[in-house]
Amino acid sequence: MQDILYYAGIFFFGLLVLIAVGATIMPLFTFKQWYVRIFDYPRLQTFAMAVIALAWYLLLYYAPGRNANIFIVLFILIIVVQAYKVWPYTRFASKQVANAGDVYNDSGLVSFYISNVLQDNKKYHLSIQNIRRHDPDLVITTETDPHWQEQLSVLHEHYPYRIAVPQKNRYGLHVFSKLPLRKEVVRYLIEDDIPSIRTEMQLREGTWITLFVVHPRPPAPNEGGDTEDRDEEIIHVAKEAAKTPGGIIVAGDFNDVAWSATTRRFQEVSGLLDPRLGRGFYNTFHAKYPIFRWPLDHVFHSPHFKLKILQRAAAVNSDHFPMYVQLVFEGSEIKPASETTV
Repeated sequence: MQDILYYAGIFFFGLLVLIAVGATIMPLFTFKQWYVRIFDYPRLQTFAMAVIALAWYLLLYYAPGRNANIFIVLFILIIVVQAYKVWPYTRFASKQVANAGDVYNDSGLVSFYISNVLQDNKKYHLSIQNIRRHDPDLVITTETDPHWQEQLSVLHEHYPYRIAVPQKNRYGLHVFSKLPLRKEVVRYLIEDDIPSIRTEMQLREGTWITLFVVHPRPPAPNEGGDTEDRDEEIIHVAKEAAKTPGGIIVAGDFNDVAWSATTRRFQEVSGLLDPRLGRGFYNTFHAKYPIFRWPLDHVFHSPHFKLKILQRAAAVNSDHFPMYVQLVFEGSEIKPASETTV
């Protein structure tokens, strides 16, 4: 019995090491296949696995010698690599976006509620209750089909400005706004069935800003098999944002984590800021499996804004948590709170 337990322990230890090593090495490759890019996501989980593996090894298997040193160095290397990737999103790192503080311009305040509702989710009332609880200026929903559009019509009384793109393929988009919208354009930038939205929104103080809403295809075997189209759409929007004057907000389900090479490239090209940096991960997916969570739903904005509130909203029976954000428009560009490099 002891032999069985011993060899079972060796097996699971080896499996843990294999997964941790593979999940660290795979993202180094530039291949676009889903089975490579999927390892961009679990940085926190890989960090935890490496810590557990190191502790396991030191407690049960460590014996002085060259081989022992190789194992220890390997575990420490994995821990350092993963920590380096996620560190900027911890509360110990520098903030990229300054806090609005207690004194701010009320007329420049704008609030957002962003939610991937899950098309097959029939508990519409949970989303509606959440929206009414937060009472945002702008509601952005993804995966909204004609049934969701009908259910969300109860919001029309309080949101007179709307953009509706209901679709049955899990890529429907809806925008509900208390603030005036103009120049609304629904585009299919890369794929004929994947919409995105570009519009202008007038803040209470009178300034018009540009809003982009996106929901590109994720890396998955049943979704095309690679990230080429997703990455191309994200960078396309980044280039548009870089050429657009004035205040800019890009929001939606990116189907990409904040620390991936694509999202880092998005920030470099667009010049937009990430309010998550220095504040937390705000993991939005998967809402039903705590051990498999990472940040997929994002808000990026130009340096014209400070941050008032950033929070993950209550679950709505979707596989995503919604996000609630309050930004304060300051008129002119604000120097970032730090020059954090992701």
